[in-house]
Amino acid sequence: KSKYATAVEEFQLRMEVATGKAREIEKRMKDEIAQLDRKVAASAVRHRIGDLAKRFGDVPKVVEQLHGIQENILENIAKIRHEPTDEPEQGMNPVSQMIAKQAEDVFDTYGVNVIVDNSDRSGAPVVLEVSPTYNNLLGHIGQRMEMGALVSDFQQIRPGALHRANGGYLLLEAKDVLFSPLSWEALKRAIKNQQIRVEDAQEQFRLFIPPTIEPEPIPLDVKIILMGSPQLYYMLAAADEDFPKLFKVQADFDSAMPRDGGGAARYAEFICTRVVERGMLHFDASAVARVVEFGSRLVEDQRKLSARFADIADIVCEADYWARTMGDAIVTAKHVDKAIVHKVFRSNRVEERIREMIADETIMIDTQGTVAGQVNGLSVMMLGDYSFGRPSRITASVALGRGNVLDIEREANLAGPIHTKGVLILAGVLASRFGAGVPLSVSARIAMEQSYDGVEGDSASCAELYALLSAIGGIPLRQDIAVTGSVDQKGHVQAIGGAIHKIEGFYDVCKAKGLTGAQGVMIPASNIPNLMLRADVVEAVAQGQFHVWAAETIEQGFAQLTGLPSGERNADGNYPDGTSFAAIDTRLRSMAEEHRKFTQPQENGHTGEKPHS
Repeated sequence: KSKYATAVEEFQLRMEVATGKAREIEKRMKDEIAQLDRKVAASAVRHRIGDLAKRFGDVPKVVEQLHGIQENILENIAKIRHEPTDEPEQGMNPVSQMIAKQAEDVFDTYGVNVIVDNSDRSGAPVVLEVSPTYNNLLGHIGQRMEMGALVSDFQQIRPGALHRANGGYLLLEAKDVLFSPLSWEALKRAIKNQQIRVEDAQEQFRLFIPPTIEPEPIPLDVKIILMGSPQLYYMLAAADEDFPKLFKVQADFDSAMPRDGGGAARYAEFICTRVVERGMLHFDASAVARVVEFGSRLVEDQRKLSARFADIADIVCEADYWARTMGDAIVTAKHVDKAIVHKVFRSNRVEERIREMIADETIMIDTQGTVAGQVNGLSVMMLGDYSFGRPSRITASVALGRGNVLDIEREANLAGPIHTKGVLILAGVLASRFGAGVPLSVSARIAMEQSYDGVEGDSASCAELYALLSAIGGIPLRQDIAVTGSVDQKGHVQAIGGAIHKIEGFYDVCKAKGLTGAQGVMIPASNIPNLMLRADVVEAVAQGQFHVWAAETIEQGFAQLTGLPSGERNADGNYPDGTSFAAIDTRLRSMAEEHRKFTQPQENGHTGEKPHS
């Protein structure tokens, strides 16, 4: 037994020595095989990598990346030799699955994620991004689920609009960028640093941040064009100190263009292009002319055409619809007119309701007769993109006072600052016409009757002045004439906006209550070029059923409303007898005398003021 134990011990020692030698041989064999594999792989890889390196030799970072791929391949030959399969074989043990997965990951490492391909372009890219969210602008890194966890790699990098427009032009709606969270600051940061950083914008809002990658920033060379309204530009220039530095070139496009031969030709070209693009019926000369008239009406100027081609395109499309509905082969003026009429019909519910209330005298507007201290003023109501004129009854009352004019709208907090300014100017006009030789001892109150909404603008100041002068002099004013226009302290009638809507609004009211042939509207003379009236109003004027008068001074306007000459001061500072201003001047002098007697001290030392009841 002792002999046997000694032999076993000797054998184990010999086995350990032999096993050690076998391991050394095996290790040496593996090293030699690995070196052989590396040598064989290097001869194949270097040839491929060398060709690519020569092709992209002018891009140092690409050459550097190719050499890094070459070294990584040679270091991972053992993993690469395990060819990956699309799906693990049934019954494959976990170790084999892991080896196959590692091989797949190795090959994925050498892949290329082409996020932008401009190889088919002949010029610089031009990109219009309609949804400029943070991810759509700067790109993002996607994630996939593996073994219950979210993982990312460079193959998950997705481009943004800045990547696609790099080297070219990027067009953005400024309002959309501002309303999209984080987009505005990210865009400015990219422009300042001239780099595009692909980052997860949600990281700053998460409590748990999953592992992800951090791609290198990409150099940025792009021209960014922000589109928006002038008001938005001015707001950004005032509120964001970076905006004028980053967006230095402003291009302010007008919404109107000259109405000349060139402008009409551009309209015809636009209509033709639209017709061809949409497969619509062609327009004859009368239809094109009617669209041109509509373009001038949009800007309310006989000398201009609207550059809001979206509105023109809508009329063109609707005119085509009516031509097809009526079975015609070509679009004519009647189809354009029908399109315009139906466009108004879809929007004028409130206008028709107000007109009905005036016709049944729920809203009191006189269109005949004469009344002292009352005149028809005109305003414009805007409901979305639809505007219409609305007559308003303006009244004035006077009493002894200290020359102040009280605006009831302002006292009721219904008047805006511009309207208030217009009313305050009335006192200046009174002083310039009647305050030279006598103190103004009148107190006046002016109101727009049955007005329950806010009032803004000074286009009613002429009408308010006429009502005030009428109330002072007790001179009746024609109620079949509506007045619009602002006035300065020198008595000049100044231009206003919305002249065509105001004229058409009063015409519709007069038509609803019955045309007499004497009714009309008085506008500032400077608004004559703005008259682009409806065809039915033009026809009524041509037939003498309705009138449009123009005034340059308050004297001309007041004479039209009263039927009396207003008069001008003669050498002795008085107005001629028989004129309306002479009657007003006489009344003001009488009121001044009454005011003086009422307030002068009596012999007993008390004023002549009557006790209060």
